[in-house]
Order: sequence, then structure tokens, then C-alpha cells
Amino acid sequence: MKIYTKTGDAGTTGLFGGKRVSKSSQRVEAYGAVDELNASLGWALSQLPGSLARDELREIQEDLFAVGAELALQPDAPKSAVNQSVKLDPDRISQLESHIDRWNAETPPLRLFILPGGCPGAASLHVARTVCRRAERAVVALAAEEAVESVTLVYLNRLSDLLFVLARWVNFQSGVEEATWSGKAGRRSIG
Repeated sequence: MKIYTKTGDAGTTGLFGGKRVSKSSQRVEAYGAVDELNASLGWALSQLPGSLARDELREIQEDLFAVGAELALQPDAPKSAVNQSVKLDPDRISQLESHIDRWNAETPPLRLFILPGGCPGAASLHVARTVCRRAERAVVALAAEEAVESVTLVYLNRLSDLLFVLARWVNFQSGVEEATWSGKAGRRSIG
């Protein structure tokens, strides 16, 4: 199978269902942001020591393929295309919440705003969290124009919460103290 098809050379791409749309369409932006999120999770996995949250993050990567497939499906797709698409199981949201609750219970209480960073694994999870927020914004923008599965919006919202808590948990497990926001920015005198 050839990797390049040349069908996108004029700035269009095909959705599941056969319809061609501009690569600048909000639908392509949404599933592209989800793909970027998935890649950033892969990078985060490469930064995590040992097996910290490895299984959970792999499951999330699988979920994101389902989310991307749903977003890449044209709204009026023929029944044959719909049958081939993969759907995100709504139960995954409660599973994410369970992970959030478990990891949050194992970290010190949050009393101050923290600065993104810490050990490489935690810092990469903070990056993934911000990519997740961008993907969520892209899907919200798409949902303002076209129908989007509600489970997709809830899942992305919950996932960004999970990535925040997981970054804190990884820092804690790694013995790295989180830097807190001092609130002093902009109050320094110049000169």
C-alpha cells in the first residue's frame, strides 16, 4: 500500500463516507486536534518511568482513535460507512473518573495553583493536557456547526482533568515537588 495518494494535493481530504472537504474545515480541525492529542500521549508515554499509568494511557489512545473515527465520519454518511465507524463507549467516562479519583487521592491536597512541569513524564502530561483542551475547543466549535456525539465532548473534558491529576501523581510518585504560582508576575519593577 502506498502512503501517498496525491488526492489531497489540492487541499481537500476524504471523510468516512466518501465526501471530500477542505483540509481547513472545522471537522478536519477537530479530528486533527484529536490526532495531535493522541501523538502527545504517545510522547508522554515515552517519558514516563517504568510502567506508571502505561495501561491506562494506552486505553486512552485507543479511545482517541474511536473519537477521531467518529469525527471523521461525514454527518450524512451512507449506512455502510456508519457501520464501519468505531464508537466510543460512554462507560469510558466513568472509568476516567475512577482513575482521576484514585490518583487524586494519592497526591497531596491542591492548595495553590501549580506551574506545569516537574519530571519529564509529568511535564509531557501537562503538554498533553493543553493539547486536549485545544482538541476540546475544536470539537465544541464543530458541534456549533454540525452534530457531534455528546459523549465525545464529555470525554475530552474529563480527559483533560485526568491528565492534570495524572501529571501531579507522576511528580509525586517520582519524588518531584511541584512549583507553585507565586502570583508576583507583573509586579516587578523595571530598571
